[in-house]
Amino acid sequence: MHFKAFRRCSVPWQAAFLSTILTAAAGTAVFAETPEDAGIAAIKALALDAGTVVEATHEDAPTVTLPDGKTLDRLPSRTVVKIVLNPAKGSNIRVEIWLPDAGKWNGRLLGQGNGGAAGGIPLGSLAGPLAGGYAVATTDMGTSPNADSGIGNPEVWKDFGFRATHLMTVVARQVVKAYYGRGPDYAYFNGRSTGGQQSLQEAQRYPEDYDGIVGSVPAHCRTPLHAYFLWNDQILAKCPFTPSQEKNVIDAGVEYMASREVPALAGKMVSDPRCDGKDIEAVIQLAMQKDPSLTPAHAAALRKLFDGPRSTTTGERIFDGVPFGSPLDALSHGNLYLFKWVFGKDKDLGTIDFGKDIDTYTAALGPYLNAESLDLAPFAARGGKLLMASGAADSCVPYTATLDYYERVVERFGGDLPKVQAFFRYFIIPGLTHRTGPLNNLPNLLELVIQWREKGVAPGEIRARRIVDGKTEIDVPIYPYPAKAAWDEAASAYKAIDGPRGGVERIAERFRPPAAE
Repeated sequence: MHFKAFRRCSVPWQAAFLSTILTAAAGTAVFAETPEDAGIAAIKALALDAGTVVEATHEDAPTVTLPDGKTLDRLPSRTVVKIVLNPAKGSNIRVEIWLPDAGKWNGRLLGQGNGGAAGGIPLGSLAGPLAGGYAVATTDMGTSPNADSGIGNPEVWKDFGFRATHLMTVVARQVVKAYYGRGPDYAYFNGRSTGGQQSLQEAQRYPEDYDGIVGSVPAHCRTPLHAYFLWNDQILAKCPFTPSQEKNVIDAGVEYMASREVPALAGKMVSDPRCDGKDIEAVIQLAMQKDPSLTPAHAAALRKLFDGPRSTTTGERIFDGVPFGSPLDALSHGNLYLFKWVFGKDKDLGTIDFGKDIDTYTAALGPYLNAESLDLAPFAARGGKLLMASGAADSCVPYTATLDYYERVVERFGGDLPKVQAFFRYFIIPGLTHRTGPLNNLPNLLELVIQWREKGVAPGEIRARRIVDGKTEIDVPIYPYPAKAAWDEAASAYKAIDGPRGGVERIAERFRPPAAE
């Protein structure tokens, strides 16, 4: 047999595969190595900076059982790579990467965000992208096995804030190149909630990591947000609301705001919950009319909940309040772990004050966790596209800080809104809470950012629908902020109009300290 036709193979897995063929042809009894086997060998040979490949295996099983007993089904064959990174003493970051077989890869790398305090690998977030042909990676953000890992450990604060996501991206690129013999054509990051914090940290700190980024209901203003959780928790501990009372408060907000809505949404949900003190008083009075069981104590609690936390020493804004038409206690009590990180696991969180204690907490965590930098010019300059969305009825991560962040970015770009919209667009979804909403058919934001980055098709009008039993009950357009939908009665059609700018009280700068490494 002649082998002169074979050219020198510079790609590791190709060279290994060819070597196997040649060895077999020479008469040595060996099992033919697949490209996947060769790619795995190349991954295991990687020299990672402060990291170790602990597992790299090819899996054909179509089902994976998750820790909670649920299963992921109809999975395609894949190579699963598990990596541990230790960039500093006290840091232990877990990364997992799923790679479709070479013939199924779409040429893209996708980083997937985590949620809450992370503390584990969200395997469920990998299955869909894998089936779509993505090489997909995620991380536990360095907080395994649970949120208590951050107590008194600044290295975990850095990992959770920004470092784990970036290092995940670095090693994922190395793994992709080793496995397929080339790097990705494009890289994207898709995060929601805590994943939205990861999204903005990537755009701000590491503009070279991704070509397009999605941040849904993003918890980017992290330490003020958790101060808001604590504020709500302390208020509701002293003055709880029954489920029926809470529902009447939510309904009052929706009813009061109905006159500002397009007909299809009026009385059903809120699309723009921006309000002032007079609106707050009016909603409280309407709620008390609807529910006689609400007391003056409930009214006082609602004033504080709708207004949001302020410094008890200076009166400065820490975070804005609960939006009209949204739940009063959206996960507040379960999101107080950051205070334990600073004050210890035995701290009585009901005793934390909104003066010096919040100052101490902000100084410790803010520089690492908050994704508030306005310097997006490097990301824009390399052609990056950033797409963000908030829920109008999300009281877990209210829209307010994100809307104001967008306005501050526009200010940083000299007030040039079109220049910002050329790379960064923001949508507010009517009625959307942190997890769901009455509009149950929404566009895929990842697909939108891919079309924007690769085809130059910027997301303009998007459609949000409510579909029940195959019937479309609501179909409304949503436009990039600050535009909004209006109903043209004469034309019997929607049109985009200029919406109001700002309208939320800005969080004081002292609660948004500069980023640190």
